[in-house]
Amino acid sequence: MTEKPVLTLYNTLTRQKEVFAPIDAENVRMYVCGPTVYDYAHIGNARPAIVFDVLFRLLRHVYGADHVTYVRNITDVDDKINARALRDYGDEIDAGRMSLNAAIRAVTEKTLAQYLEDTAALGCLEPTVQPRATEHVDGMVEMIGTLIAGGHAYVASGGEGREVLFDVRSMPAYGGLSKRNLDEQQAGARIAVEAHKKNPADFVLWKESDPDEPGWDATFDTPDGAVTIHGRPGWHIECSVMSEHHLGKLFDIHGGGLDLIFPHHENEIAQSCCAHGTERMANYWMHNGFLQVEGRKMSKSEGNFFTIHELMATENFGQFSWPGAVLRYAMLMTNYREPIDFSVQRLEEAATELGKYRLIAEFDEAVAPPAAFVDALCDDLNTPKAISVLRDLAAKPPVYARSDQNGGATSDSSAALDEDYSRRAQLAAALSFVGIDLRNYDANWMIASVSDARKLEIQARIDERLAFIRDKNWAEADRIRDELLSEGIQLKDGKDSETGERITTWEVKR
Repeated sequence: MTEKPVLTLYNTLTRQKEVFAPIDAENVRMYVCGPTVYDYAHIGNARPAIVFDVLFRLLRHVYGADHVTYVRNITDVDDKINARALRDYGDEIDAGRMSLNAAIRAVTEKTLAQYLEDTAALGCLEPTVQPRATEHVDGMVEMIGTLIAGGHAYVASGGEGREVLFDVRSMPAYGGLSKRNLDEQQAGARIAVEAHKKNPADFVLWKESDPDEPGWDATFDTPDGAVTIHGRPGWHIECSVMSEHHLGKLFDIHGGGLDLIFPHHENEIAQSCCAHGTERMANYWMHNGFLQVEGRKMSKSEGNFFTIHELMATENFGQFSWPGAVLRYAMLMTNYREPIDFSVQRLEEAATELGKYRLIAEFDEAVAPPAAFVDALCDDLNTPKAISVLRDLAAKPPVYARSDQNGGATSDSSAALDEDYSRRAQLAAALSFVGIDLRNYDANWMIASVSDARKLEIQARIDERLAFIRDKNWAEADRIRDELLSEGIQLKDGKDSETGERITTWEVKR
């Protein structure tokens, strides 16, 4: 029996790399915080989707596809979503013809469908389960009740109505993930801090809705008797409930972006551990680094805010609509824990490398990725090191039989040909392993994306330049070449193999 590779992961909880040891190797369990489906997902949302998809694939490789459960939640409980549901379906809700959950599903169906389409185009596998928060409101009410009964939560009245708040002082280990001292913490929940809290860091579990706002009726048993609050859950409780429902009280890996360490993940741990009486919610906590665009923090005010769909369907970023494979490869060029600068230059580099790989790759499902590639991924998803293995595989020119005239090295040795075939098949297999299928990648997509009118314009200027060259007017010929290069078109001069006549081809190089 083949020995399983040793997988090491950086654990935010302990601030060190650790050998991964699952609770149950027959059912490795991972939970990742998914999108809030109020609007289309932006490119920053693509990073955790890609990072944890690579980990999902690696876990399936190590433990077997049927022995890994990956849960990524859908947050469809949100004040903006609720307001839109009320705006669009308020009359139906009031008349009893539609439930709030059904109205929320109706207003989020398009954005959720787009997110799933986007992640599929990025090469991501579907998680095992993708639960909606609205499907687990009853479970949230139940867990909040348990926290109240255990002395970890209390009901208080604030300026915006009654709230059920988590008492952070009731958990001595609070702050263990973020390594923050409780006395120094500022509450980071989505609802502003008010004086009715016992401690400024206490966070909302349930919040009362105004009479004209949508919500759910929840009854809580308190020391002062039963209290019914028409409201909605706080931000953090949904993940505690959904993870426990699908993965149990203690599971293996919890992932998300670096920005979620505090308060979201810290508060998840507090809720789950106090509700279940456990020391941990998950054994390994993993977080991907921040993303900026062209050296600046992404924001609509900066004009550098891009959705995943926008990058793939429009030419708003770098004058190209970028294939999902290019976006994915560009993400993998940086270690998942490091910050990433998402730029046109990075995408061009990714497109160039994938184009090179596509031209030499061989596709053979019987060939596995090289061990060095898998070993790199097993070292805390070291994708830059894995990519260096790809570059080494692609560095040698193809070997052809001596009778072939394809510009590669020639050989009469069948062993050399077999070795070369294996190398190129390993290249394709390695890329497929991390979710990039070269069979669907057009190496010339950048040229194909240029409009027909633009191609005619480029050819006319090439013909003009060739005329200048025939007249030995080198200055004008160079002027046209340099102008095209400044526009992202690089010319390549050569000779016709039969006539010896000068010919000029071009490629997009921004």
